[in-house]
Formats: sequence, C-alpha cells, structure tokens
Amino acid sequence: MMWYSFWRSRDRFSLDQLRYLTDQLTKVHTINDVNKDFVIEALRSIAELITYGDQHDPTFFEFFMENQVMAEFVRILKLGRTVSIPLQLLQTVSIMVQNLRSEHAIYYMFSNEHINYLITYAFDFRNEELLSYYISFLRAISGKLNKGTISLLVKTQGDEVVSFPLYVEAIRFAFHEENMVRTAVRAVTLNVYHVGDDSVNRYITTTPHRDYFSNLVSFFRKQSMDLNRLVSNTLITADPDSTSTLITALDEIQDILYYFSDVVSAGIPDVGRLITDNILMVLIFPLLLPSLRVAADNEMQSGIVTSLYLLSCILRIVKIKDLANTIAAALFYPLEAFTKSCGGKFNGYISDDGFTSVSHVSDNGNVAESDAIHSTVNVPYPSSSSAFHPESVLNQNNCNSSNLSLREVLLSYITNGDDIEVLGSLSMLATLLQTKELDESVLDGLGILPQRKKHKKLLLQALVGEASGEEQLFSSKSSLPRDSMGSELDLYPEKFKEHYGVSFQPSDVGISPRIHRFQLIDALVSLFCRSNISAETLWDGGWLLRQLLPYSESEFNSNHLELLKASYKNCASALVEQVSGIWPDFLITILFSEWRKCKRAMESSCPRKDPNSMFLPKHKLSSEDDIPEGSSFAAGQKIHELVKVFVLLHQIQIFILDRALPEQPPIFPPGDLPVNCRAQTSGLDVSGPKTGTEVGLVNAVPCRIAFERGKERHFCFLAISFRSSGWLVLAEELPLKKTHGLVRVTAPLAGCNPKIDEKHSKWLHLRIRPSSLPFLDPAKFSEHGKTKTKALVDGRWTLAFRDEESCKSAFSMIVEEINFLSNEVHRRLQPLLNLETTTDL
Repeated sequence: MMWYSFWRSRDRFSLDQLRYLTDQLTKVHTINDVNKDFVIEALRSIAELITYGDQHDPTFFEFFMENQVMAEFVRILKLGRTVSIPLQLLQTVSIMVQNLRSEHAIYYMFSNEHINYLITYAFDFRNEELLSYYISFLRAISGKLNKGTISLLVKTQGDEVVSFPLYVEAIRFAFHEENMVRTAVRAVTLNVYHVGDDSVNRYITTTPHRDYFSNLVSFFRKQSMDLNRLVSNTLITADPDSTSTLITALDEIQDILYYFSDVVSAGIPDVGRLITDNILMVLIFPLLLPSLRVAADNEMQSGIVTSLYLLSCILRIVKIKDLANTIAAALFYPLEAFTKSCGGKFNGYISDDGFTSVSHVSDNGNVAESDAIHSTVNVPYPSSSSAFHPESVLNQNNCNSSNLSLREVLLSYITNGDDIEVLGSLSMLATLLQTKELDESVLDGLGILPQRKKHKKLLLQALVGEASGEEQLFSSKSSLPRDSMGSELDLYPEKFKEHYGVSFQPSDVGISPRIHRFQLIDALVSLFCRSNISAETLWDGGWLLRQLLPYSESEFNSNHLELLKASYKNCASALVEQVSGIWPDFLITILFSEWRKCKRAMESSCPRKDPNSMFLPKHKLSSEDDIPEGSSFAAGQKIHELVKVFVLLHQIQIFILDRALPEQPPIFPPGDLPVNCRAQTSGLDVSGPKTGTEVGLVNAVPCRIAFERGKERHFCFLAISFRSSGWLVLAEELPLKKTHGLVRVTAPLAGCNPKIDEKHSKWLHLRIRPSSLPFLDPAKFSEHGKTKTKALVDGRWTLAFRDEESCKSAFSMIVEEINFLSNEVHRRLQPLLNLETTTDL
C-alpha cells in the first residue's frame, strides 16, 4: 500500500505532498531493501519541496519547523545500514541550506543541535563519494555564515568559544590527497575567517587550532619539494606529459599562496604573524634561501630555479608587509647565514601525510631520512604541535666560505648563469621592484628603487633640508653620494638575531645604495653582452634596466657605454650577414613586428610574464631532431632571435641618449625600380606573381621539371625581384602570345641556393623554402609553442635546360635578382645599422 500511495496522483509541489512524505517517513522504523528506495526518494523530494516553498509559500517551512522534520532526518540517519541513506541525507540538507533565501529559515536550521550532530556524525569516509557529499555539506553551511548564524553553531563558556564543530571537522581534511577536497576545505575556512567574529577568531588562534596554520605551511613545503622534483624531470625530458604535470603543480602552488593571501586579508589578529613566522622558519630560511647557492655537483641547478620561482610567487601573492621586507632584508646576508655546512646536522623532511618529522644524523654521519630541494639543507623546522625555537634553526658556523650576499648571488646568476637562472634572477628582482609592501629604503638598499621613486625620495630629502638628498639630486653624474640605507633596513640585523636566531651580520648593509645600483647596472650591461642568452630573457633584462634608470646616460659609466656599443655593433654586423642569407625578404617585416613588441615591453609598467614563464617552453619550431642542419627553418629561428636582440640593443642605445623611442624602426622607404628590370618587363607589381595570372617572358629560359615520377612538364623559368621581395616563377607559354605565359608554379627567390649539377651541367638544383615563417603566423602554433607541422624540411627543384648556356643563364639570372633583393634590403636598413645616423633621424 505504501508504494501505491506514494506514486498515486498528487500535486507534486503542494503542502499535502510535503505532509504526506513526512508522515510516511515517521512510519519508517527500519530500512531494508524493500523501503530503501522510498526513503531516498522521500528525502530528495522534501528538499525540493522546502526549496520551492521558501520561494513561493512560507507555510511549507512552517510545517517543516512545527513537525520537527530535521529531527526526523537525524532519526532516519541512525536507521541507515547502507551508504545510500547518509549520501541522500547529506545531499538533502546541503540543497536546503544552499537554496534557502529566508533568513528566518536559515536561523531555524542552525538554531538546534541537528546540524552539529550531522557535522560530527561518524560517517564512513572510506567511501569517496560519501566524503565528497560531506565536504559539500560543510561548504554549504559555511556559505550561510554571518555574525548572527555563526553563534548558533558554536558552544561558548562566558565570552569564549569552546567548541566549533564545523571548523574543527573541516580542517581534518585540509591535507587530503584529493585537490577538490582541499579546495572545499579552504573555502569553508575562509567563510569562517571573513565573518569577523572576535570570539571565533580567538578560538582559531589558540592551541591546538592554531597548529592548522603551521601544518598548512609544512604541507606547502612538501608541495615545494615535489615541485622541485618535477622541475628537474621537466628540464631533463621536456616532453608534453611532464610539462602538463608541471603546469598543474604550479597552479596548485599558486592556489595555496592565494589562500594564504585570502586568510590574511580577513584581518584576524595574530594570523598574519603566524603565517609570516611559519613561512620564514619552515620554508624560506631553512630551504629556499640555502638552495640559492651555486652547487657544482648539480648540473641542472633545478633547486636554484625552483627557489627563485617560489620566492617570487610568495612576494607577488602573499601581501604581508613584514614578510616581504624580511625576505628582501635576508638578501643582504651571506648564504652561510641560512645553512650549517659543518658540525652536527639535522635535515627536515615532510612525511607522506603532509606533516613534519625530523630525521637525525647517525653516528657515521649518514642522514637517515631527508628530502629537500638540495640534500644539504640542514636546518630543522618545528613540528605542527610545537612552539618555535629560533635559536635552534639558524646559527653561525665557523666554516670558511664565500662572503657573497644573496643579493650578489642573484647578480652572479645574471652575469654567469644559464638562460633559466638568468630568467629566475630577473624575475625575482622584477618582483621585488613591483612589491608595494616593500619599504623604499629596502628597495633603495638593493639598488632597485625605480628611478621615479628615487628622484621623489631625493627631492623630499632636499625639501626638508637633508644635505645628502640635496647633494645627490643636484650632483653631477661623476660625484658619488654619501647616503646609506634607511633606518628601516638598519633595524633588521637585530631583528634577525633576536626573532629568527640569525647571528651572522649582513654582508653589505651600510654600503651606499648607489654602489648597489651600479652593481646591478654592471650585471645588466654584462647580460646584454652575452651571446648565450635568449632574446626573450634579454628583453626581461631590458625592462628592468628601463625601470631603474632616468632617461639619460648619467648612471652609465664609460665602460658601460663602450660595452653596450660594442655589443650593438657586433649584433648589427651579424644582421648584415643575414641580408645575404635565406630570409632577407622577411627581415624588414620581422624588424617592424619586433620593434613594436619590444617598445611595448620596455615601456610597460609591469613585467611581460609571471614567474611561471621560467618553466614553460619557449616558442620553437620542433625538436632539434626534426630540423636538418642548414634547414631554412633553423635559419628562420636564428634570424628571428637575432632581430629581437638587435632591436633591444638599438632601443637601449636610443634610451641612453635620452631620445624618445619612435613607433617604427628608422629605415629608408622602398626605392625605385631599376630601368628595364625583370619585374618591369614581366609586368609584375608589388603583389607578385599569382597562379593563373599573365606574365611577360622576355627574359625567361625554357626548362623541364618533373613534380611526379615519369611526368615531365615544360615551362619557362624566371627569377624576379621586386624591391625587397622575390620569386622563382614557372610559366606556361601562351600559344597565341609567345612573349607571355600563365604562371603555374611560384616559390621564394631568397634562400634558393642555386647550384649547377657537377655531373650534369644542364641541371640546376634549387632549394625551395616556405613562403613564410611559422612563428609569424600564430595559427600555426600549438598551445605551448610547438608548430603543428610534423616534418620541417625544405623542398627541392631540379630544372633541366636545353644546353649548358641556358643553365648558366638561369643561374646568373637567379644570382643577379638575389643581389638586387639583398642590396635593396641593405639600403633600407642603413639608418638602423648606423647608430649616428639613427640619432640624427
């Protein structure tokens, strides 16, 4: 009868239906295979009806309250023997909580202990689906929290919260292996933090709940070490799968940092301090800073790059003033301040469950268990349940070692590191420069205070009567200022010693910021003179230089100017060689394109790329194995890279000379065509020969070619240049108009590399390169920079002529037209290649 009654005709969205379902549930005293489906459907339907009633008829929820339906839910949960009942019950309550708009209804739902009972119920979380529903249930509840509703979910004694099941049960899953679970838990905690209830805030910052923040940083440390392993593997293999895995890991790293930032933004007293101390003591001091050292036994140097990436991300995302300034101040210390390279050792590591353990060194000096970005990071960090002991973390050692500060280490990577180390160091410096939380005195001490802020600071000093500011503001470029770093930075040595146990003295505090500024300029000038660094990375260096300097050469010394000019001239000479290379017809096009891009990059107020770019593959045509030696594709990559470097060096020269950068590169306009040139006699214009169009054959040479085996075709061959463009043309003679023909096949003239066959003097071999470069057409690139073309090989033509003279005539025609093309390109580039002419223009 129950089944028949349930399915009989009744208005689905009526109070009668709600009354009927509730009545039937009260009659359920045991759940078995017979009535299980009815119970599940009844729970689902009740959620639907309550949601409907909340929006259309308040009597629905009044019935729900009067009949204590929530208590009925709890009773049904206790009866359940299969996982399907708690699954549906959690879903039912989640839907109701999530969709109820009436504040009165929410208050009722939270005003009894039924919600807390469900939160603390001993569900079998071995079932992944049940855990997913439970976490969604917690998230739905947290979404309705405010200062009124949160008080209904906590227990208090006096004014103090002594129990908060929602928060406590949620953070139990904060380090679950499933990322979706971790994300949901973070959403729950943020909803709690942003309520702004003082008693709740005190609750979460007292022991043992405050351990959540230290556990979170410990978990982040483990993620950091996992990231380093991925980086190392990606640098070695660089296959699509490892790159995809790395991108996912980078996203997770940034997610947790944004979570830290969101937590701090809630403004809970002591939480910012807790997170700052944990990040410094658990991650930065014992792991990231020591990993910046040069390790001769580590060819890949993945730890250096990972550390620079993580430091940049922390500065960029976690907006804590004290954290940012402490990281920056740490750069004045030598590497030895943050690692013990001799004596007794302890290595911190993260166990599989994401919490801290400590492994001790055995009597023979072998570390029992360790896991760090570098195997010699020897600083323990506190467990999640213990207080900090700074004096045990960082101590001075008596080993002889270099006295280089970390700031100088960063500069050394710019001058001597490989491409990825240079990019990492530039990213770190650019991030520091862009970090608004940093005191200007710290930026000035590092030598990276932007020139506009530098002038503002000196002007203010001059206005308030500080002699050093006035002297510097109005001094000539040859005079050395006498200022030292500001008072804020002077406080850090004592703070590092007392709060963090760093007994070293900073290497270069007290030295004039002007000297540090010159050291950075030295490093950047040295970078622009390096030939083994990619143009993309050099552009990042150019952006940093542009931020630091005023629009004049006053902060360059004569050595800087000579080095930059020599580097520019070498690059210009290399560019001239390309005029006679494979791609001269695209040289001006590439120059115009890269000039605009470089100008935008240099004049931008922020770096072009985020720190992720140091791990992602740059645009490339294919793997090196796919590109044959001498291929036009390889030559195209080379000329593109060369043009980008040349444009950067040229714009730096204009910048140094205090000139505004023009919108376009200073080159001559196209010249007039020579009298009776082949382009004129053939009747071509700038658009070039198109298949099926008519062309004059005054200078054409008859030939034969087989595009398919055994199928020779007769054509008239022409080589034609039109200013800075050129084509190889095969045309069919018109029967009634012998001096003209129809264009059937065309190919680029430039790069055809004509050669007469050594054994068959009537044969002419031509290389046929593509009509354009793939990187000039974004549609030809896949998501991560590789071309969609599989085989990057050049084509070949072999033309057969009637006799040797015809073959030589065709050869001479090609050479002559290539020379016309190259000479025109070289003529147009003259003002760009001659720096003095450029400045006059």
